[in-house]
Amino acid sequence: MSYRVCFVCTGNICRSPMAESVFRARVEEAGLEDRVEIDSAGTGGWHEGEAADPRTVSVLDEHGYRTEHVARQFQPSWFARLDLVVALDTGHLKALRRLAPTEEDANKVRLLRSYAQPSPDDLDVPDPYYGGADGFQECLEMVEEASTGLLAAVREQLEGRIA
Repeated sequence: MSYRVCFVCTGNICRSPMAESVFRARVEEAGLEDRVEIDSAGTGGWHEGEAADPRTVSVLDEHGYRTEHVARQFQPSWFARLDLVVALDTGHLKALRRLAPTEEDANKVRLLRSYAQPSPDDLDVPDPYYGGADGFQECLEMVEEASTGLLAAVREQLEGRIA
């Protein structure tokens, strides 16, 4: 049985596809690609059907990550099939918890940077959309930093599950 993770930001063209790509690479490096399913979505549907922002793709390419992405909007019905919903900032966290059909579903929502070690004071990954290339680089660094702790947490959840 797979462990299912969905990364969520606002429009699903910058932060969440970046987190999806980085975490997918970490999962593959750990040899867990057959046990962990990873995707992403946005809290809104403004960019549904669009590819990731070219600046996101560029920064990922520069660091050896691959991405094939089509933006979509998160649906409350997805909670039933997901094990973990990873929000990129506190606004997303609140929006997702409001969408959750049950308290159990709301408890599946976590902030990405809460997995960084040590956990930073500010758990938001800033939105790079309206800025320059350095904002996308900073976003990538924050995502990479948190991905190690997230992978450890997912491994822990996988222990005891039937492969």
